[in-house]
Amino acid sequence: MSKAKTLHTLPTPCLVLDRAKLRRNIARMTVACARNGVTLRPHLKTAKSIPVANLLTGPNVSGIAVSTLLEAEYFAQNGFQDIQYAVGITPDKLDRAARIQQIGARVTLVTDNLGTAREICRYTDETGTVFHVLIEIDCGERRSGLDPSAPELLDLARTLADANNVVLDGVMTHAGHSYTCRSLAEIEAVAEAERLAVVTAAERIRAAGMACPTVSVGSSPTALHARHLTGVTETRAGVFMFGDVFQAQILTCTLDDLAVSVLTEVTGHRADLGHMTIDAGGLAMSKDRSTENVENDVGFGLMADLSGEVFAPQLTIARVYQEHGLVPVTEPHRLEDFPIGRRLRVYPNHVCMTASMYPGYFVVDSEESDGVEVVEEWSRISGW
Repeated sequence: MSKAKTLHTLPTPCLVLDRAKLRRNIARMTVACARNGVTLRPHLKTAKSIPVANLLTGPNVSGIAVSTLLEAEYFAQNGFQDIQYAVGITPDKLDRAARIQQIGARVTLVTDNLGTAREICRYTDETGTVFHVLIEIDCGERRSGLDPSAPELLDLARTLADANNVVLDGVMTHAGHSYTCRSLAEIEAVAEAERLAVVTAAERIRAAGMACPTVSVGSSPTALHARHLTGVTETRAGVFMFGDVFQAQILTCTLDDLAVSVLTEVTGHRADLGHMTIDAGGLAMSKDRSTENVENDVGFGLMADLSGEVFAPQLTIARVYQEHGLVPVTEPHRLEDFPIGRRLRVYPNHVCMTASMYPGYFVVDSEESDGVEVVEEWSRISGW
């Protein structure tokens, strides 16, 4: 019989997921959604994994959201029947979306463009395909979406509502600018702006005599810290499942909540320069830094010991090359404490980017075992 896998023996770098922390993070979001009277539509663009998605089912889960059609195909093939493709659809992707629906899933599309809406209507007329569509609203991020007071909102809604094979499902928005917040008061203000934008748009559509059943928001910080979500039906939060250093710095979670880390090992010393190198570089970690202009800048990742305990005082990746991470070692730490081959864990700044480089998760459980034994291996996908 082969020995159980542990973090002592896995190839590095690799992706480690703490199942106990994942479950706690899901429970926390479930409580927040119940408090605000909304359902959770978990956004699986970060996890991209069936075993993770299977932990996110229940009476208060309204379906899932994805950000690529490959994700939609993957989840549809594994029995998920209510999938929101939360990226503006383009006409050339309608055939692919229709094929996914043939698997047995409903794929809800998103648009903020009248020309695209007309193309959806034309396509459904010609093929007999039925599509549900949401109109994207800009709640302040200034990335995409219509202003809730824009005159063209009602033209777009009417075009979709009057089509034979199109169901105007409602409106959606994403408060991505909540990531610029640095206090709970700021997050609460963005959450209210997010809520008000979609509720205003929904009320305009209803006042014009059209149905608008879905009023969807999406952002982990606002979902957790909104004072109320009156008029909203669902939230599409996603990164809350795993957390990352950036999210901890903007108060979405704490460092103790971080469920994903990268297993690495020490590859070299530069005693003359006071740093060590590890085999987790830019490709293993991503080049996204922690929050700017904050006292606690952790560079490209926050170092922890093999059990996942963050070093005090902190050790961070100050610089990344393609396959090298450079970690300054300062008092009271010493280079001798980190011999070549010593295994460490790194908490990423942007877990979505970091996870995308790996084919799967080595799952540990800090409550049911020592947090070092691999209790499961979960696959994930990447691509478009």
